[in-house]
Amino acid sequence: MQETILILDFGSQYTQLIARRVRELNVYCEIHPFNKIPDYGDEVKGVILSGSPSSVRDAGAPVPDLSNIKGKLPLLGVCYGAQHLAYANGGNVEASDSREYGRSNLSFSDGSNELMKGVPETSQVWMSHGDTITKLPDGAKLIGSTKDVEVAAFCFENEPTYCIQFHPEVTHSLDGLTLLRNFVVGICGCDQSHTPDSFIDSTVAQLKAQLGNDKVVLGLSGGVDSSVAAMLLSKAIGNNLYCIFVDNGLLRKDEFKTVLQTYQGLGLNVKGVDSKAEFLGELAGVSDPETKRKIIGRVFIEVFDKEAHLIEDVKWLAQGTIYPDVIESVSVNGPSATIKSHHNVGGLPERMKLKVVEPLNTLFKDEVREVGKHLGLPERLLGRHPFPGPGLAIRILGDITPEKVRILQEVDSIFINGLLEHDLYDEVWQAGAIFLPVNSVGVMGDERTYENAVCLRAVTSRDGMTADWCHLPYEFLAKISNEIINKVRGINRVVYDISSKPPATIEWE
Repeated sequence: MQETILILDFGSQYTQLIARRVRELNVYCEIHPFNKIPDYGDEVKGVILSGSPSSVRDAGAPVPDLSNIKGKLPLLGVCYGAQHLAYANGGNVEASDSREYGRSNLSFSDGSNELMKGVPETSQVWMSHGDTITKLPDGAKLIGSTKDVEVAAFCFENEPTYCIQFHPEVTHSLDGLTLLRNFVVGICGCDQSHTPDSFIDSTVAQLKAQLGNDKVVLGLSGGVDSSVAAMLLSKAIGNNLYCIFVDNGLLRKDEFKTVLQTYQGLGLNVKGVDSKAEFLGELAGVSDPETKRKIIGRVFIEVFDKEAHLIEDVKWLAQGTIYPDVIESVSVNGPSATIKSHHNVGGLPERMKLKVVEPLNTLFKDEVREVGKHLGLPERLLGRHPFPGPGLAIRILGDITPEKVRILQEVDSIFINGLLEHDLYDEVWQAGAIFLPVNSVGVMGDERTYENAVCLRAVTSRDGMTADWCHLPYEFLAKISNEIINKVRGINRVVYDISSKPPATIEWE
């Protein structure tokens, strides 16, 4: 039985961050919509209520059924969760004169309270709310205040229910992890046994029981998720795992060869499939980004399906689905609006009539990397920047030709190798080059040129949800620009993208 903290989601942008902070404490947790509370047993040791963009005073405000939780399990309300617990139990919640957002400092912290133990009187906290609690419910006790917010933290006497008006999960709350540890470990009594090694042992045992002697097929991408999933499955079922790595002609320079060598060096049963001609043929003359994505997804499914049918008696399709993908599909308001179509193996289970196995669907990205490290995956694979499923197709603005792919692969190679050589690669979350549908005038030697422009893009981020452009040294950018223009025929201008996300996205298409 795995000890679990249950997080009820009211639609806050920070809900996943709460879960990640709890996981940092080596405690397993799950996020569920407030209106879809699962049946649970003794494995659930405590419950956290997230924030929300809603106001508890709204007619349609989310109201959870806590009849089997409050007073029976340790309960922590964060922001909206705290306001709901105050409002639903006879306290007052009113609109604040001004939206309270940003850094603040506690002016009072009850260090004798088990939740606030070790949280200094002047600890910096992060506020993000438009309402404020103006009167505590009966039986509640104040345990924290700021200069502007009297009721920053309170608890219900005679039961393990705690409420905080600030967000302990964001790094701006300097003692937030201490507070979460107090709740999860001290109050809930979790033993912090959810480690990468324990995950590997339990998952391999579960996969052995689930799959038996069945054959499993998995599409490898060269990325972290599919690679770690492959290693777990290989550890469980050995050569009954059949991996397929498809070259769609839109990978980085020499990537097909080098990644294939890495996989075979790890002992994986992997087959490389050269399908460049099929993909580039279908993409010829197509400029619309969404159409490009859909073509790549369709052709991938066709190629993968054909290759998988060459393996006799396959019963399962393995996927590298991770926990944020699962949460997205059952969010409070349903799946979020589609910004772009993702190229993965989404259509394969129905087409191939296979059962699906997803060994990573309880892990966040950073946890996947930790598991991969414990499985012995090389750092060059684990530390790779994210790379879009459609590959260079969405970094070539406009139509795709073999010549444009060649040019962009050369430019990308110079940029990425430059980052590695100058010890900048690990400071960047994602980097790449974009082929622009722009020709510009240049001068090379005594000749006037009219050639293509490329844009370099490098961002820092934690998870890709938000990102800031990376402040690479000017000297480095100058050197890379000079090398690209001198070595890549067809390019006479290099620019650098200094847009953050939001409002821009990381990729251009």
